[in-house]
Amino acid sequence: MKKIPQYIYLDVCALSRPFDEQHYIRIKLETDAVNLILSKVKEGRFNLLVSPVLIKEIGAITDTHERIELQMILDDVGMHVTADMKKTRKRAEELVMLGFGIADAAHVAFAEISSAQFISCDDRLIKKCRDHNINVWCGNPVFFCDKEGLR
Repeated sequence: MKKIPQYIYLDVCALSRPFDEQHYIRIKLETDAVNLILSKVKEGRFNLLVSPVLIKEIGAITDTHERIELQMILDDVGMHVTADMKKTRKRAEELVMLGFGIADAAHVAFAEISSAQFISCDDRLIKKCRDHNINVWCGNPVFFCDKEGLR
């Protein structure tokens, strides 16, 4: 019996990790983890969700190469979120009231509404998610790969 792919949501911080300077071991590990996750998306193990806020943030990236590469990834393997926009906006507004930044609140709200595991390289955002009992798993790419047994 074929397993139904799980939904995952990588924020721009995670998706952009391969474009960061790779001199630090943490950045290299997270880059490898993001690339591994994307390979599993291509294999059909996970569905990578794409939200309007993700598209907007990527569209604003000033580095042309990075922006085009990320847009190609989303076009190639991404699945557009089909969520109740009114509920998503309401949830994002609640998160902003809890101290989340506007874009972070929108990313988390889309992940929650879609029941997608939320993956970010932003430690402060992950801590906020845990402190406020976000309704989906939240963590960095390395922890996600470990949790899922990805190799």
